[in-house]
Amino acid sequence: MASFIDFLAFQQALLIFAAVIVGYVGFYVWYAMRRNDAASVTATLKSAAVPIGAIGAIATTLAVWAETTWPYPAITGTRMASYNIFFTDVYLLFGLTLVVLAITMAFKLKLTYAGLFAFVAGVITMGYGWNGYIAGLTKDPLETLLLYLAFGGTAVFAFPATVITDYFLAHPDGTAFASSVSTPAARSVPSFQGASRAAQPIVPGMNPEKAEENVEASSAPRPKFHLPAYVSAYVWFFLGVTMLAGYAAVAYLMSTLPGHLLSPP
Repeated sequence: MASFIDFLAFQQALLIFAAVIVGYVGFYVWYAMRRNDAASVTATLKSAAVPIGAIGAIATTLAVWAETTWPYPAITGTRMASYNIFFTDVYLLFGLTLVVLAITMAFKLKLTYAGLFAFVAGVITMGYGWNGYIAGLTKDPLETLLLYLAFGGTAVFAFPATVITDYFLAHPDGTAFASSVSTPAARSVPSFQGASRAAQPIVPGMNPEKAEENVEASSAPRPKFHLPAYVSAYVWFFLGVTMLAGYAAVAYLMSTLPGHLLSPP
């Protein structure tokens, strides 16, 4: 009779959820930045904090429990016992990264620090993956290595993405990535200038020179917003790495699912 022997498959499913949601959020943040819509960027991040935080909280809880109970047994012919360290350590980093990111997004804090946390966690994850590959700690060393590299790379490349987003949100006046427009040289015609001042209507309580400055400021050309090509290219690169992580998680789950769900006859 089939029976569950561990929750490792569920943990791997959470990896897929995280890759899909992070990729989806990244796309909509980039789309809002293209339209120079800081309000939409903030709203997207705040809304996404709920599912990202939920996944992070569940992953962290499972990882803390696994770290303290060492649930994976030493089955003959397998190296399941190695998962108590090899998988659980990095899974705890995965959950904590999502929790930190969700809190940062929900309370509109600087994303750079969450990105820095993800960067360090990603480097550690890739280190674990490489050591697990050369030591053969799993029955699927290559698939496991690709999984660790994909998710570790997503975390590493998330750091520049958070820096770019913080820079955009730090300019609520819409001047982020604005390109300057050349202004025409002012022509010096004293007589015309004096006549224009004389023709201006006199408003009680208003300085005529101040009014002239306001008119000149309103008529001055404003900088045009232009999202640099390198920003868009990097965002699409980050989304590509995230999609690769999701694909690696799906492939790994499908290859290991029977062993996780079914007990030996």
